[in-house]
Amino acid sequence: MIKKNIVIKIGGSLLFSEESKIRTELISEFCNIIKNKKNFETIVIICGGGILAREFIEVVRKLGKDEAFCDNIGIKISHINSQVIIACLNDYAYPEVPRSLEELSIAALFKKIVVMGGLQPGQSTTSVAIEVAEYLNANNLIILTDVPGIFDKDPKKYKDAKLIKNISHEKLQEYILTSFGDNQAAAGEYRIFDLVSLQLIKRSSIEVVVMNGKDLTEFKKYWNGQKDFYGTIISK
Repeated sequence: MIKKNIVIKIGGSLLFSEESKIRTELISEFCNIIKNKKNFETIVIICGGGILAREFIEVVRKLGKDEAFCDNIGIKISHINSQVIIACLNDYAYPEVPRSLEELSIAALFKKIVVMGGLQPGQSTTSVAIEVAEYLNANNLIILTDVPGIFDKDPKKYKDAKLIKNISHEKLQEYILTSFGDNQAAAGEYRIFDLVSLQLIKRSSIEVVVMNGKDLTEFKKYWNGQKDFYGTIISK
């Protein structure tokens, strides 16, 4: 049987409620799904910073700190979020959070689920997830976010927004640049893809699936090998 490597990005926005309370039930459900490892040899989970990171970043930014300092705050929070996932996975998880690709390569040798956060300032955790997927020669990258996929317009603002079920790497870049312009996201700003992550997707040619992480029904379908899940597939 062919062994597969898979990377899962779970947005920090999914880990906390709007009141900054940890969503314990969702985290437990997510970890229980992941424990059923299927045919995967290496599983790496990348955690975002979420609302907690944004709150800390807003404070230090008002205190006059630069964006690199703010980014480092977000990275530290993403590492704390990673530790929560590790605690939930218990013995299934590698006990430490890798801070580099070199540390990741060592962690992967233990055949445990590896959980990571941010790596360096100026890089979103989505970019980290794509870079890790490329580094591991992963078969797939799953991005769990607070919307069910990529839409033709913002589904939080427009009720008639339509899901884009399949899109190429090139069309995705064209669509994102047309929709949001070429501005990079500031530290703590939430966006599914920024310019760096778009370039990494094109370079790696990895199949990326974007789906709802607030309700894990579709993720569970995908994890169990079902083809009729609701989400967006980005492929070559």
